[in-house]
Amino acid sequence: MPDHAPFRRLSQFSHGAGCGCKLGPAVVAELLGALTPSRSADLLVGTETGDDAAVWRLDDERALVATTDFFTPVVDDPRTWGRIAAQNAVSDVFAMGGRPLFALNLVAWPSSELPVSMLAEVLAGGAEIGAESGFAVVGGHSVDDPEPKYGLAVIGEVHPDRILTNTGLRDGDALVLTKALGVGVATTAIKAGTAPAGLPEAAVASMTASNAPAARAALAAGATGCTDVTGFGLLGHLAKMAAASGVDAVLDVDAVPVLPGVRELAATGTVPGGSGRNREWVAPQVDAGGRSELEVLLLADAQTSGGLLFGATPAAAAAAVAQLGPPAAVIGTVRTGTGRIALH
Repeated sequence: MPDHAPFRRLSQFSHGAGCGCKLGPAVVAELLGALTPSRSADLLVGTETGDDAAVWRLDDERALVATTDFFTPVVDDPRTWGRIAAQNAVSDVFAMGGRPLFALNLVAWPSSELPVSMLAEVLAGGAEIGAESGFAVVGGHSVDDPEPKYGLAVIGEVHPDRILTNTGLRDGDALVLTKALGVGVATTAIKAGTAPAGLPEAAVASMTASNAPAARAALAAGATGCTDVTGFGLLGHLAKMAAASGVDAVLDVDAVPVLPGVRELAATGTVPGGSGRNREWVAPQVDAGGRSELEVLLLADAQTSGGLLFGATPAAAAAAVAQLGPPAAVIGTVRTGTGRIALH
């Protein structure tokens, strides 16, 4: 990087906030609808149900889980960004009930604007998450790009009979959410330099927390339906699950955990564009009841490295929440239906 280049915070290179930069759910649905699904007896999970990862059967005891995710900076510290991006990418494997094996780096970097030493810090952060979670980060691919981006392509394994999917919610299940919402609002405020004291630290702690314990709790609870809550927000991911499972969902809005200070920020208009797109997309499926538009918008907030959302019997769900501790919470129930969501 030239010595005379003006100082710019890493997040200022980002046109949006992390997973809030994803294509909107309506666009993604249109794109996937135009594709011809792959057909193979060994492709256990493909694109048809909008699941978090693809699953390919190797034999009666083993299946591979494959996923990828990358995004623009959400914080200014490069190693922390690397940790968040890696944790976000591997979360898709945990959401399928799997165990990560190895991953490849995906890098876009403005080499004339930012030093390679900073990129080394990003990669070190990703490698740290791999070491902490028991998977290797080996090689990858990089391109020169005006906007920095980082993530992983992750390969994991799962037993073919114990896959967690979007189609697995069952009538009578209680819904468990394992992380607080509001990361999209928080990272938007971080980018703008308006985040109140304590919120950046709380958001980073949430984004860098592994979903491995949540996946173990879901499996122990006998869950069959699970997803991680990321760029499409709680409402977007739940809408996909409910439709794929043939159920309706009832959310207890007051039970949904939210990062401290986020409601106040959202009330001032600090909301990522992705959250607004999410809200518009789910509008036909959501009965807001007496809930305010701000409350609904927070439920649609675009998350980066969010928690797991899974269904289990009420007793098993309560036990899972007790095991995980706060902010994990039972936030609603499901019943046979057509994919609608009611807010109470």
